[in-house]
Amino acid sequence: MARVMLIGAGGVAGVAAAKMAQNPDVFGELLIASRTKARCDAIKADIERRVADGWSGRAKTPCSTLNSQLSTRIATAQLDAMDVAKTVALIKDFKPDLVMNIALPYQDLAIMDACLAAGVSYLDTANYEPPEEAHFEYSWQWAYREKFAQAGLTAILGCGFDPGVTQVFSAYAQKHYFDEIHTLDILDCNGGDHGYPFATNFNPEINIREVAAKGSYWVADELKVESGESRVVDGHGVPVDCRKAFDKGWWVETAPMAIKRVYTFDGVGEKDMYLLHHEELESLGCNLKGIRRIRFFMTFGQSYLTHLKCLENVGMTRIDPVDFKGQKIVPIEFLKALLPDPASLGPRTKGKTNIGCIFEGVKDGKPVSYYVYNICDHQACYAEVGSQAISYTTGVPAMIGAKMFLEGRWTAKGVHTCEEFDPDPFMAELNVQGLPWQENFNPVKVD
Repeated sequence: MARVMLIGAGGVAGVAAAKMAQNPDVFGELLIASRTKARCDAIKADIERRVADGWSGRAKTPCSTLNSQLSTRIATAQLDAMDVAKTVALIKDFKPDLVMNIALPYQDLAIMDACLAAGVSYLDTANYEPPEEAHFEYSWQWAYREKFAQAGLTAILGCGFDPGVTQVFSAYAQKHYFDEIHTLDILDCNGGDHGYPFATNFNPEINIREVAAKGSYWVADELKVESGESRVVDGHGVPVDCRKAFDKGWWVETAPMAIKRVYTFDGVGEKDMYLLHHEELESLGCNLKGIRRIRFFMTFGQSYLTHLKCLENVGMTRIDPVDFKGQKIVPIEFLKALLPDPASLGPRTKGKTNIGCIFEGVKDGKPVSYYVYNICDHQACYAEVGSQAISYTTGVPAMIGAKMFLEGRWTAKGVHTCEEFDPDPFMAELNVQGLPWQENFNPVKVD
């Protein structure tokens, strides 16, 4: 049985820890470390209570080990993960087989540095984002490829749901149903209602920065000069000064929330969804054979958007420090302190999520459409592990990714995203661990 060090003590970390405790044949020992040790202790106490109760709230098909005599030994520790030296010392003291980073994305590089120094492999759920800029991309972490490969270590990036499962879905579609995938639309729908006028379903600071950023989608097509004009445009008539070259294609940038579509989601109903930039578009543009366009859409209610716009207008979403009564404060960090803790939303949130991927391409020269998705119920998640579905759909895949590594299935040396590994064992685990998926070979397409 393996030893895992989990950094982070928020809602997602709590789910990941609980799901590891449901698989004690793989996860023998777990160290939960965070800046606030009391939060780690609370996660440990909650898991121990649920183990003693036989995981009575787990309505889904149980794991094979739930009724065994095995148990995961859990310890906790205080840690500032930005302090590389202290993180190295804790890793060397605990001697884990894997470090799972489920903390803030600002901390990714510091934790990767600590893993390299301590000689241990690494997994996270979101790519690096600098604190001073609302911008995220893989380039900072991809720069570690050679270092991890030379050290004989594995780094698995973005192993949540999106990114994470969406990339596994893509690898699965490519392996089983397509010779070439030409278009991919990733749809993230949260049909849950927590009853608050305004709250975020994961870390408010990260959520708001992501939503307030420019939208973008990835395309690979020819450029041309418009007749009678000097400007260069793509096949969609978008001027190239709105685009940035990347790998074998281009990023097309839009204003935040500028592209809206309406879609009817199985298990949820009709929702407004908006095009956002998301990190998995970056790696999938490199790794999917024949790909020509990738887009990411997320649903938002009008109340959320109205509150967000008001907060933007008064400067509360700013990420730069401002002077207040002789002190420097960052408005978005202050706002985070005022908003409900996402980990507290579980008992209030009702409804379902639906997250999946719609592919179009060809197989044996014939057109193929394919939609694979998961529906997750907020209240079922709360009954099982005390979380809402947003944390659940991120924490469960993180545990599965760790399981893939520890069982020797995902162990390629270097830095990798999830679509670079064999999707089949991961897809099988989704059905066992609480995130069953469904297929549709005649989906309604997004225009």
